[in-house]
Amino acid sequence: MGLSKNHQCYIAVPSHIVNSHLQNMLSSEKKITPLSRKFKLLLTNPRFWIFLVFLFGFVGLWLDFLPFSQNPCSISRELFTESEFWKQPDGLGYRPCLNFSKTGREILKDKTRYLMVVVSGGMNQQRNQIVDAVVIARILEAALVVPIFQVNPIWADESEFSDIFNLDHFKNVLGNDVRIVSSLPSTHVMTRPVEEKRTPLHASPQWIRSHYTRKLRRDGVLLLRGLDSRLSKDLPSDLQKLRCKVTFHALRFNPSILELGNKLTERMRSKGPFLALHLRMEKDVWVRTGCLPGLSHEYDEMINNERKRRPDLLTSRSNITYHERKLAGLCPLNALEVTRQGVILPEEVLIKALGAPKGARIYWAGGTPFGGKETLQPLTKEFPHFYNKEDLALPGELETFSKKASLMAAIDYIVCENSDVFMPSHGGNMGHAIQGHRAYAGHKKTITPNKRQMLPHFLNSSLSESEFNKIILDLHKDSLGQPDLRKRGRDVTKYPVPECMCNSTTIHSSM
Repeated sequence: MGLSKNHQCYIAVPSHIVNSHLQNMLSSEKKITPLSRKFKLLLTNPRFWIFLVFLFGFVGLWLDFLPFSQNPCSISRELFTESEFWKQPDGLGYRPCLNFSKTGREILKDKTRYLMVVVSGGMNQQRNQIVDAVVIARILEAALVVPIFQVNPIWADESEFSDIFNLDHFKNVLGNDVRIVSSLPSTHVMTRPVEEKRTPLHASPQWIRSHYTRKLRRDGVLLLRGLDSRLSKDLPSDLQKLRCKVTFHALRFNPSILELGNKLTERMRSKGPFLALHLRMEKDVWVRTGCLPGLSHEYDEMINNERKRRPDLLTSRSNITYHERKLAGLCPLNALEVTRQGVILPEEVLIKALGAPKGARIYWAGGTPFGGKETLQPLTKEFPHFYNKEDLALPGELETFSKKASLMAAIDYIVCENSDVFMPSHGGNMGHAIQGHRAYAGHKKTITPNKRQMLPHFLNSSLSESEFNKIILDLHKDSLGQPDLRKRGRDVTKYPVPECMCNSTTIHSSM
């Protein structure tokens, strides 16, 4: 972080010494003595100045090695290591590059076939399903009716598409790719949609065409539900690029959400760079993942009882124990872990080990942690500049959003996307979406916690702090947002290289 050019250093000197010296300077001139003449000659001798410079250099070097040096202007070496925390990864020249083929840009003019979709889950899960709905509409050469949002059973959020996203922008950006309509035309209003529930996981474009085209031609309207992970992650190039176009260009948040999210970002950045930390510690997260918060026996029992009462909420495999899930890295970073220094948050240990300065400003995204904000005290004690949207918003600014979980999640998304450094405590849809967005924006620093390999070191009390920090740095040296080529089976919206981004050796073409 270094010191600025305007940095000044002050050394305290007793006032009576300063006053005495000033009085001597202001007193009448004294007679010049032979001694003063010799001193004056010495000052004009170049050899004297060379010797003086050498002497001060030697003394300064000696003082630098003193373990108890009290030099108030010295710059701690820790400042230079801390500056590395804010350093951005090398993007290797990759930039957005959606160069569709000629056939991939043809607008589909058929007005007899319409695809209707019902999307479910939280905001980020709905976002993923909207992306795939656009691609499926393109595959079937059908017009897409603006997706219908199913009311979430957990948050009871009744938000519609236009409450969260800018509908006009969505239509305009995709105008050359898929025809999007707000509702069915009068010719199809009385048509009873054919609902399909048998779409398998990771279906190919060929499967979708062979199973749905004939029905769509016959009935004119096709209704699909539960699109989560139904479309294959491995698609032809143009369809992958369309996924990126929807994700990174078409799905822009509603103007009111965007405005507030940008305001909160500016307030966080007003005093320097900041880290965005997505904490996944809400009650429903512990229930759905099959993990335990580890706060106390009572809190763990509450989660176990809720899971028994609502087994349908468990999204993780039910044939493995909580301990096995944790060792496999399938659980969010736990609220409390026993480490070398006592009971602290793993997020705190990880952030410190990666070089974050104690004065780092942290924005934490997510709902109120299970057990209340008190569970965050170890982290706030170590990093006192710790804020969420409620802390940053002015009175009344969150009023229209506060009862809408999807809108609140969208605000968090904007601040996290624009942060200098981003770290999720658990992958999930939001963590994956923001990772992809930050990669597409130029590979902004994103820390991906290596939970599976970190856990044994958290519990190893024999490691010194320096040894522990070195291990953590080594574990994450390739998990800081560097370009990562998409492998088969991975989502292109999380790993946009190479389908949606080109490096300097590739001819760039605009959309």
